[in-house]
Order: sequence, then C-alpha cells, then structure tokens
Amino acid sequence: MGQWLDSVTGWLTVNPQWLAAAVFIVAFVECLAIAGLIVPGTVLLFAVAVLAGSGALSLSETLLLGFVAGVLGDVVSYFLGRHFHQNIRRLPGLRHHPEWIAGAESYFQRYGIASLLVGRFIGPLRPMLPMVAGMFDMPFPRFFAVSLLAGAGWSVAYLLPGWATGAAIRLPLPEGFWPQAGIVAGSIAVMVGLSATSSLRRHRNATVFISAMSLLILGGLFIGYPHLTALDQGVMTLVQEHRKPALDEVAVILTLIGEFRNMLLFSSLLVALLLITRQWRPAAFAIGTLLFTALANTATKNFFARVRPEVLSDPLTSYSMPSGHASGSFALFLTLAVLAGRGQPPRMRLTWLLVACLPAMAIALSRVYLGAHWPTDVLAGAMLASCVCAASLWLSQRKAPLNPMPPKIWWLILPSLVALFGFFVLRHLPHTMLRYAY
Repeated sequence: MGQWLDSVTGWLTVNPQWLAAAVFIVAFVECLAIAGLIVPGTVLLFAVAVLAGSGALSLSETLLLGFVAGVLGDVVSYFLGRHFHQNIRRLPGLRHHPEWIAGAESYFQRYGIASLLVGRFIGPLRPMLPMVAGMFDMPFPRFFAVSLLAGAGWSVAYLLPGWATGAAIRLPLPEGFWPQAGIVAGSIAVMVGLSATSSLRRHRNATVFISAMSLLILGGLFIGYPHLTALDQGVMTLVQEHRKPALDEVAVILTLIGEFRNMLLFSSLLVALLLITRQWRPAAFAIGTLLFTALANTATKNFFARVRPEVLSDPLTSYSMPSGHASGSFALFLTLAVLAGRGQPPRMRLTWLLVACLPAMAIALSRVYLGAHWPTDVLAGAMLASCVCAASLWLSQRKAPLNPMPPKIWWLILPSLVALFGFFVLRHLPHTMLRYAY
C-alpha cells in the first residue's frame, strides 16, 4: 500500500496537469458502490488533496471536483441498484461478501433519508447506501436532493484537511508553527478518540469524561494562547492568502448566521418549539446548553480581553477570546445533534455529532477567514460549547436517559429553523457585505 501510494503521488507530482482528473476519479471511486469498499480511497483522497493544496489547484476547484465526483458516484450507484434490484446480490464481490450490502440495507430500512445523510460519513456504508436506495425504489428527486446536501459536507470534511496541509507546507510559515500545530491537533485528536471510544463502549460516565476533556483543552488554550502566536499567525497567513471575492460572499453569509442576535433568535425558536410540543426534558437540556454557553462566553471574553486580529479595515472593538460565533453555533448544532441521536446506537449518535459539527465549523471558520478572530479563539469557543453541552446532557440524564422525540416534532423544528436562517440571510446580507468589505 505504501509503495503503491508513493508511486501514484510521485507521478502526480511530476505531472500536475493530471491532478484535477485524479481528484475527480478518486472521489468518484470512493463513493461508487462496491469499488468504494475495495479501493483505499480515503487515504488516496487525502494524498491528492495535499498535492492540490501545494499550489496546483485552488480550494474552490478542489472542493468542487470532489463534490461533483461524489454526487456522480452516488447517482451511478443509485441507478445500479434500481436497475438490478435484488439481483444486485449476484454481482461479483457482493456474491462472496453478502455482509457488505446487508449492513447498508438494514441501516437504510431503519433510518431512511437520515441514513443517506449520516451514512455518508461512515466508511463501509458510504458507497453502498445509494445503491440500496435504488434497490428500494426511493424517488430519485428526493435521493438527489439528499445526495447534494451530503456531498457538500463530505467534500469539505474529506478534502479540506488535506488541501490545507498542502498549502501550509508550501508557505513560509512562522518558526514554531508546526510544533504548536502538532500539540493542538494532537490534543484534539486524543480528546475525540477517547470520547468516541467511551461512547461506543457505553461507559456510564462518558458525558462527564467528554466535558472534562473539553474543559482541559479549554483551560490549556486560556493559559497558553500567548505562546501559540506562531500557530495563530501562520493559519491567518494561510487563510488570507487564499481570499477571493466569491469566497468572501460565502463567508459573510456564514458569519451573518452566527451573529449573536441571530443565534439568540434561533435558540429561542428551538426552545419555544420544544416547550410548545411539551418536550420538557429536551427543552431543559437545550436551555442549559445554550444559556450557560452564552453566559460563560461573555464572562471569559471580558476576563481575558484579547484583542482581535488587525485584518479588517475597521477592526471590531469587542474582545475576541473565545469566539462567540464559534461557541454559539457549536452549542446550537450540538444540541440538535444530541436530541437527534436519542434512542439510537452509539455509532449513529457519534455520526450525528460529526454532521452537526460541519455547519458549526463553517460558521466558526468564517470568522478566521474574515480576520475577525484568531484560530485559537474559534477553537476555544468550540471547546466551551462542547464542555457545557456534555455537562448539560449529564445533568439531564442523571435519573433517566432522554427519550427520542417523535418524527413529527422534527418536521416542525427543522423547517422552522431553516426558514429563519434564510430570512435573516436575505434581510441583512447587503448591510453585512458593506460591514466586512475591505
């Protein structure tokens, strides 16, 4: 595997004109039924993304290629299942490995549309679920809409880390950047790994452990941020070098959604709908997470009084650490993910958390892109929300676990939140564009 990967990346390094085709082909195969289980696409996808970030392709080109190829792989897999139906089991590969399709089939039958969205981030299920959706004659317009949404999140989650690594290697970054980045990334990796393991093994105090780990990293950031200047300045240099007008507009839309007054209304709407539908314990959990995150963010921000980056032409006067956009967005989306995962297996709950982190990360990183926050500000905000969310969940489940909410309540909550998101974006976009212009 190592020698084969080295030969492929070596050839692409010498022939960068084929890199765009390589990104497209690897992403397509990774999402293609059966082939995605055989080819080590995740490793290869990271490798070609690193090469793309070294200057051969822009971030937008890399993400677009991965997105289009992933959706195309989904569509081909869907029509493969729709054409063969149950006879698909006789195809080479599946005939000798019936468990490949059995797991995806039971997953799809249990979770329906949600399986296509969440299963996109579970390696063994990703290439098989679209084919299973075709086998069960899921309407194509519904499948395609879900595939577009899942593909967008998947391309960012799987291509952005590699591309950013390649771009960081290429740039002359401040001395000490890589050791600091390694310490921070390693701490987060250990936290995520241990938290996932404790959840999968159903440890009794898993939520307490997750809260304590988040608090430990948060404390380290509060104490050590003056010593992480190389990391902050290096990431800021990397981001500012790749600013483009089209990306500016996207970042402004994302940062608008994360504004405090908007997050307050979104959170109030969620709590109000939970109370109206008499979901008392989920409402108490949501109130605890959202309210205490906001209070803790305000208190710590004024205590540390850290000055914002000097990127904007009209720097904001408020303090930057921790990021209110990061803590507010992570608190809201983690709350939704926790409630969505009630009553489901641990792997499904963890996948809901992963999916919820994608929009929260997009909102948080828009602040770094616009130069309104340091990267450690954003990380501190995420850790703060994670700590409070886990602690609130532990308190809510001391006597009995939270019960899953009926689907009809989700059909009320999700469209209401999406409609409110769209309303504020359309109403305040022109003002925000002028505010963040540079």
